[in-house]
Amino acid sequence: MKLSDFHYQLPTELIAQQPLAERDASRLLCLDGASGALRHRLFSDLASCLHDDDLLVFNNTRVIPARLWGQKETGGRVEILIERLTGSGQALAHVRSSKSPRPGSWLLLSAREGGEPGPWRLQVTGREGALFVLRAPEAVALADILAAIGHMPLPPYIQREDEALDQTRYQTVFARREGAVAAPTAGLHFTQAMLAQLDERGIQRAEVTLHVGAGTFTPVRVDEIEQHRMHSEYLEVDDALCAAVAATRERGGRVVAVGTTAVRSLESAACGAGLVSPQRGDTSIFIYPGYRFRVVDAMVTNFHLPESTLLMLVSAFAGREAIMQAYREAIVERYRFFSYGDAMFITPEPSALEGR
Repeated sequence: MKLSDFHYQLPTELIAQQPLAERDASRLLCLDGASGALRHRLFSDLASCLHDDDLLVFNNTRVIPARLWGQKETGGRVEILIERLTGSGQALAHVRSSKSPRPGSWLLLSAREGGEPGPWRLQVTGREGALFVLRAPEAVALADILAAIGHMPLPPYIQREDEALDQTRYQTVFARREGAVAAPTAGLHFTQAMLAQLDERGIQRAEVTLHVGAGTFTPVRVDEIEQHRMHSEYLEVDDALCAAVAATRERGGRVVAVGTTAVRSLESAACGAGLVSPQRGDTSIFIYPGYRFRVVDAMVTNFHLPESTLLMLVSAFAGREAIMQAYREAIVERYRFFSYGDAMFITPEPSALEGR
């Protein structure tokens, strides 16, 4: 398939720059992949889309304040985006500067962009591909530096500086495993009250961990999408999740992934018959039309960027034409797009499921 097959025109004013006052006040566009039928709801109505035997699978990753500002020892300004913590004092990071910092040099950090350097610093010890290896001084935890002066890593299409509000709103209410540098945004719509209501109804919940990397925003740069190579992200699927999926299959329920990161986690761990096996390590699974889903039966997701791998994923699930038509209707109806935007509930076109 061609990259242009996943292009659409989005008015810039539909890109949500701020979260709504209430998480569950977002709109919910429901797409039936079997028929292409669309329904307009509110996210607070999500329970009406679910069956009593369903299992909701959430990504419990927690976003770290991964953006740092500072300067090189020579005075040149730098912007740092931590990609992955690799130890208590070490990380892989993107470093933006006029000239790449040399191995052995120190980056002097500030509390804000353009600010005077404070007592915090990181040393450049090498590179791994496009990423720099950064190390904190001995006996200093990198997490402590991030807690002191790190900024929430808002996506590039949010055209403002991060604010105090983002520390809670660019974070799901169930986030508990620190390590992501981008939020699993479909989960941002859930409130504690919604989760309690789902529990009261008896709808089961389970969790995976996939630490979302900055590569999620990397554009596809090839015309034939099959040639694209995905970035890797750290994944954990534990025994409890595997047991929950197996129990759901036994009672005839659906596995409903909350977000594309939960989809990628479940499909990475698939082991046949709609089941999953424990996993720990990196995944670089790339899901695009033609893929047959082995575990996921329905999904909650936000609206995705044109020509993005996430748009390709949802197109594989519900059909490209159905997805593109849904996006066209969402634009006409003035839905809010991307991380702080509205959501969709999607069921698959039958041919997207493998042997189920």
